[in-house]
Amino acid sequence: MKVAVVILNWNGVKLLEQFLPSVIKYSPQATIYVADNASSDTSVDYVKNHFPQIKIIQNKGNFGFAKGYNEALQFVEEEIYALVNSDIEVTENWLGPIISLFETESETAIIQPKILDFKNKECFEYAGAGGGFIDKYAFPFCRGRVFDTLEKDNGQYNDTIPIFWASGACFFIRKDVFRSLNGFDPDFFAHQEEIDLCWRAFNNNHFIKYCGKSTVYHVGGATLDTGNPKKTFLNFRNSLWMILKNLPSGKLIPIILIRMIFDGIAGTRFLMQGKPKHFFAVLQSHFYFYLYLPKFLKKRSLFQKEKYYKINSVVYRYFVKNGKIFADL
Repeated sequence: MKVAVVILNWNGVKLLEQFLPSVIKYSPQATIYVADNASSDTSVDYVKNHFPQIKIIQNKGNFGFAKGYNEALQFVEEEIYALVNSDIEVTENWLGPIISLFETESETAIIQPKILDFKNKECFEYAGAGGGFIDKYAFPFCRGRVFDTLEKDNGQYNDTIPIFWASGACFFIRKDVFRSLNGFDPDFFAHQEEIDLCWRAFNNNHFIKYCGKSTVYHVGGATLDTGNPKKTFLNFRNSLWMILKNLPSGKLIPIILIRMIFDGIAGTRFLMQGKPKHFFAVLQSHFYFYLYLPKFLKKRSLFQKEKYYKINSVVYRYFVKNGKIFADL
């Protein structure tokens, strides 16, 4: 089974210098690509001069994560795409268990490895951790990470299980499935586009798995840190777009109304914390939601499944019942 490891890059020469060697060392069975989003630094020259075996795809602009990968993957024909952030350190035999799953489970379309924190390798990392789920109100959470609480890796998630969404930090998908779903939604630009893609895959009867036998380490926030209001804007806006596209018709209006209330509470909390820029980012996200409402209503799938809930409400369990780790939910 042929695998393409595709690293999306934008002005990330320092990250390529630090992390590309581990990808090359531990991925002998894969073809490695760097998909460059029109970087203005020396990224492309660095790869050409130091790793001539790597294939380079040069996009014509900074298209973000979603469209950046969509554009680049048109030129990648391997059976399996391994979409890997430029701030990921891979480990020995990280590909073996993933490839084995794809080979033995034809229904499995998307797989995520265990994602640990590069800065604290004993703990799970925010983006994906031990596999992603969503609650009744479409709030995403992970085994190993619920909101801002991160668990220590004690081997509790060394299993292989079905999940609802896989992290875009290290995201494996069959080429045929990626293309049949028309890839990521380019309007998202970045953040939660992988959850949207997984939701569409789920609605089309594809299976998504977490593989705890494969481990990678993720820096996180290397492109856009958590303190940046743009990240807040993208997360809130894209979350609303995602549920508008994918929720079953009977759930759509009540859940969107509830999410509006939750967003209002979050915005007020930002103000109370002395973060007015994040408050206005939430307001801006809602403006864009209404502005693009007709467009995203047209994007709604013809088929939506009801049974995607992991728990009733992760917000209630976390903030009211003090359920800080996955086992408490």
